[in-house]
Amino acid sequence: MEKPVNNFKKNNPTPRFCLLLMCLLFFVGLEQSTAQESTFVRGKRYTIDSIQVVGLKSYNAKTVISYSGLRKGMQLALPGDVISSVISKLWNLDLFSDINFYATNVKENSLTLQIEIEELPTLNNFKINGLKKGKVQTLTKETELEKGKKLSESFLTNTKNYIVNKFKKEGYLNAKVNLITVEDSLQTNALNLIINVNRGNRVKIKKIEFNGNEKFGNNKLAKQLKNTKKRMFFRFWKKSKYIPADFEEDKEALVDFFKEKGFRDARILRDTLIRNKDNSLTIKFDVEEGNRYFFGKIDYLGNAAYTDRQLSTILGIKKGDPYNGVLLKKRIADDTKPDGEDLTNLYQNTGYLFSNINAVEVSAKNDTIDFEIRINEGKLASFNKITVVGNEKTNDHVIFRELRTKPGELYSKDKVVRTVRELGQLGFFDAEQISPDFKNVDPNAGTVDIEFGLQEAGASQIELQGGYGGGGFIGTLGLSFNNFSMRNLFNKSAYRPVPSGDGQKLSLRLQASQFYNTYSFTFAEPWLGGRQPVQFSTSLSRTNQFRYDFFTGRADKSQSFEISSITLGLAKRLRVPDDYFTLSQALSYQYFNLKNYFTGLFTFGDGVSNNISYTISLSRNNTYTNPIFPLGGSSFVISGKFTPPYSLFEDVDYENLGDDPAYQTRNAAGEMVADQSKIDQEKFRFLEFYKVKFSGTWYTRIVDKLVLKTQTDFGFLGNYNPSRGDIPFERFYVGGDGMANNFAMDGRENIALRGYGNQTLSSRDGSTIYSKFTLELRYPLTLKPSASIYALSFLETGQGYEGFRNFNPFNAKRSAGAGVRIFMPAFGLLGIDFAYGFDNVNSALNTPNGWETHFIIGQQF
Repeated sequence: MEKPVNNFKKNNPTPRFCLLLMCLLFFVGLEQSTAQESTFVRGKRYTIDSIQVVGLKSYNAKTVISYSGLRKGMQLALPGDVISSVISKLWNLDLFSDINFYATNVKENSLTLQIEIEELPTLNNFKINGLKKGKVQTLTKETELEKGKKLSESFLTNTKNYIVNKFKKEGYLNAKVNLITVEDSLQTNALNLIINVNRGNRVKIKKIEFNGNEKFGNNKLAKQLKNTKKRMFFRFWKKSKYIPADFEEDKEALVDFFKEKGFRDARILRDTLIRNKDNSLTIKFDVEEGNRYFFGKIDYLGNAAYTDRQLSTILGIKKGDPYNGVLLKKRIADDTKPDGEDLTNLYQNTGYLFSNINAVEVSAKNDTIDFEIRINEGKLASFNKITVVGNEKTNDHVIFRELRTKPGELYSKDKVVRTVRELGQLGFFDAEQISPDFKNVDPNAGTVDIEFGLQEAGASQIELQGGYGGGGFIGTLGLSFNNFSMRNLFNKSAYRPVPSGDGQKLSLRLQASQFYNTYSFTFAEPWLGGRQPVQFSTSLSRTNQFRYDFFTGRADKSQSFEISSITLGLAKRLRVPDDYFTLSQALSYQYFNLKNYFTGLFTFGDGVSNNISYTISLSRNNTYTNPIFPLGGSSFVISGKFTPPYSLFEDVDYENLGDDPAYQTRNAAGEMVADQSKIDQEKFRFLEFYKVKFSGTWYTRIVDKLVLKTQTDFGFLGNYNPSRGDIPFERFYVGGDGMANNFAMDGRENIALRGYGNQTLSSRDGSTIYSKFTLELRYPLTLKPSASIYALSFLETGQGYEGFRNFNPFNAKRSAGAGVRIFMPAFGLLGIDFAYGFDNVNSALNTPNGWETHFIIGQQF
């Protein structure tokens, strides 16, 4: 007769208790066996005579015995912990649903062990019905459904519950899931799984009702429910659906609204969900507003570093203000803003790392609440060791020169936050992964060590294009190394694949076809001399453009336009008004050589022009850490480009230049008339102009990572001497994607305005003034270092004008649309926009321009 020694069920929820119970059963079973078959001595050691394994379907008995560690001839004490240990070991394999041990043939000094095992079935194939392919793929990944998976009861139950809960979170409250297992006829102990999903319809919210509210109307309270909205036919931006988690969050927001208005004791007595006959919901809230309270006297205790008046200014709450618990909490410590203006940051930014601030109610008389702001300033703290980890390519000195945290200086939270921003703005690291780790925080010594964890991101880009356009093949090769090391240029061991790590920028670009060729070189050193943030930059470029011969279909190289240029620039980070400001200066020279190039593009077709100009700009950029997708902050640039006022030093009457015989030619009648081409050649031999531009961008975080980008741009090209007129170069061309840059070397600027064709919102010769305004709503799909992707929608308006007399920013072209951007470190920014132009490029027509598709490559973020 076999006696059970031990067993362990897969679904038992309390394994530790089961092990104790198994030992007890083992002891009782052996006692019974002793009573019936032989004399049994408790604690006596028995020798295993043989081991048997039964119930196996796909596994080998020898494998099980070998893994258990049991063997014939092995001695074990009964009762003992050997069997319990073996069961745990086998159980941890997650291969069996039931394990039993039996003792048979119990003799004086030996026994036979029988292991009875029930294997878990294996998943062979599975099918999900009732969902689209994309949803099926998502569920497959999230539920870990795959061939070979062991199908335990708990796994099946968890899978079903997960799917049901997933759709409930999406508003499908009636979602039903049915799992069917079918034995596979071709494989042993294998099952096929069929998952039938019926999501049903989303449960819409028909009504939201409030009872007990007297001070605020139903619509006002309903607006506080950001995620729970009643069904309205015109609301397309926020769906009406009931999601339990969002509903709980909205209830907290509703209570906070009351507290912000002074109703400190407000609460939700009851919320009721009523299922309507049309499968919609009615939500009823029973609220209790309570009395309205006001701030009374606010006293400060424990403050030595700052006076009561200074603290009151930061707190911004006065006696008699309506009580606002949410505002009070934020003015003490605003967790949503690392650089917020609150009392905690006031102390944290001046060395008081160990400070602690609490607001305590000390009196509540009638409708007035008195507070004490209790402050424990603690000991001043200093930075001790500052380290960085994770920079495999970037040299330490490039990182350390950007750090605002210096060993020995007083601790400042603002400096930690600023350091994270500066490291992110470098573009060499994944901005989303930069993390300051506080180590060895010692309140007694007043020191703290900080380790900045970095993750390298690709800093180089390649542009390789080939295509057919304009009657011939066009090839482009562009290389941009944004973390270059010029000092290792001749160090062969530093090429991986190029010398890098010193934070310098090197760009090379070549483009050629049978009609034009252009090449440029740019180099920038951000810390000239290595001690101050003074950026030195230089660029060289050369372009040759040839006219198209309509008879041969080839380039006529006897008609050419050559542009050569060189630029030297310095940019210094300022300290006043603050160190977000940068002053940039550049000196450039451009040489234009037109040889028989009469295209109408310029006012003359033979001759040369020289452009010696000085550019100065003031910029401020305090956008948040990630330069690809800023969550907040702003940036602006105002710049002026000036040439020398040659007219002041020349004794030339440009207005009557046509009266000079040297600038005349004979017409068809043989009469001497002014030669406009010669006149313009003289006017523009040395370009004389000034150019003023402004660009401002603001990023506002609305909720989560939904960001509103607001941008305004303005540009004006003027002249010193009206007799010389506006130059034919340096003009603005508005409209399109802003990428039509075949003649960019002549100083022209292509201003993107989506919803219209390229350069269609300016005249053929370009505009001397333009304005543009943009509202863009952005939301990131992923911000991983391998690829950052975000979607956007936008409204734009703008126009190019000829002179201030025609300038009217309210008479501009309007557009709206949506798009997506993908930033990959190796290729830069790629994007596509679908835009609708509401106006016609011809102002005389009232029909809209319609839809335009724009492809974006390498544009600004």
